[in-house]
Amino acid sequence: MALLLVTIPLVQGSSAAEYGWSVWSSDGRKLRSQGSAVPSLLPGSDEVVVGVPAAALSWHQVTLPQGSMSGAVRLRSVLNGLLEDRLLDDPETLHFALEPGARVAAPVWVAACNRIWLRAAVQALEAAGRKVTRIFPEFTPQPAGSPPMVFAIGEPQAALCVVCGSEGVATLPLDAGGLALAGPLAADTTALAEPAVAELAESVLGRRVPIVKPAARWLQASRSEWDLAQFDLASTGRARASKKAAALARDLWFGPRWRAARWGALLLVLAQLIGLNAWAWKERSAIDAKRSAVRTVLTQTFPSVQLVVDAPLQMTREVAALQQATGGVAASDLEPMLAALAASLPNSRVPTAIDFSAGQLRLRGLGLQAGDLATLKSALSSRGYEVRSEGDLLLVQAEAGR
Repeated sequence: MALLLVTIPLVQGSSAAEYGWSVWSSDGRKLRSQGSAVPSLLPGSDEVVVGVPAAALSWHQVTLPQGSMSGAVRLRSVLNGLLEDRLLDDPETLHFALEPGARVAAPVWVAACNRIWLRAAVQALEAAGRKVTRIFPEFTPQPAGSPPMVFAIGEPQAALCVVCGSEGVATLPLDAGGLALAGPLAADTTALAEPAVAELAESVLGRRVPIVKPAARWLQASRSEWDLAQFDLASTGRARASKKAAALARDLWFGPRWRAARWGALLLVLAQLIGLNAWAWKERSAIDAKRSAVRTVLTQTFPSVQLVVDAPLQMTREVAALQQATGGVAASDLEPMLAALAASLPNSRVPTAIDFSAGQLRLRGLGLQAGDLATLKSALSSRGYEVRSEGDLLLVQAEAGR
């Protein structure tokens, strides 16, 4: 499943505006293609994530009062009141988005941008059949305690310096004056530059700056936990849950940070399969050895048997034939059955009729009660006989295989 990453143009209200795009492999390791096009000509993809340029966003830190997150309408009203004095535009014309994991009574970052511009861009994409799964910002503030990051972006004639720190995101001109506005940078500041402005960035910063391509930088930005699709741009609860589940599954399956866990799970599954097959082979070998031993006993005891199909059944038949030939008595003969019955029947019970045929003994007139019948069945079962009652008729025969 390919990932289509789309960046929104800053031009507002133009249906002919072109959106930047890049198509990445599902694991985010290979850039397949990139370019710019109007929404109807964008490549198709199962997953479309939209990036908002840094120039379209402003960042504000607020502390939410208790009860402000009880509902979207109330939260929006609270944000309007908290940010009204900090914004140049009317809060009603702006779209707000809270940082992931926002809590009341704690500092929270709020991203703000033009609501009409963002909604029009999303609607244009969805009208062209590109279902937006998430909206992310190009740059975000750094967590408290983390070193700041500096990005040099744009073209040489309009180069920008974006400083991301725990105090927010600042977009400044990439020159000595702009850098002075950012204040002194900490020694552990990480700096990256796009190829077009890499030389200028090294000149301004006075040090060597690693190069990052714009498409790779946008891909890295898309991996943040921020989602600007909130309030009136938010989907239904079920859709949000579905998007979160899909994002989690995608991260587990393709995310670089889970690569070791995926390899571990694969090795565990392989070990289980190998162990299961080894155990099955051992059990199969043991069963085959037992079958071979039974066949050997049969052929050694009765050399006349040349073909072994069902060793236990053939052994039973050969033993019965031998008993018949030598005059021996088998368990299915009349004498052993009568002896077993004589030892198991109550003393006062005498049959009025006895019939024996095909290894089955039939007795009438015993008049056994339910308790007597249960006791008789238990006693004869221990001797290898089955007993059942059909009205006044008692049937006795040797158990199969005994």
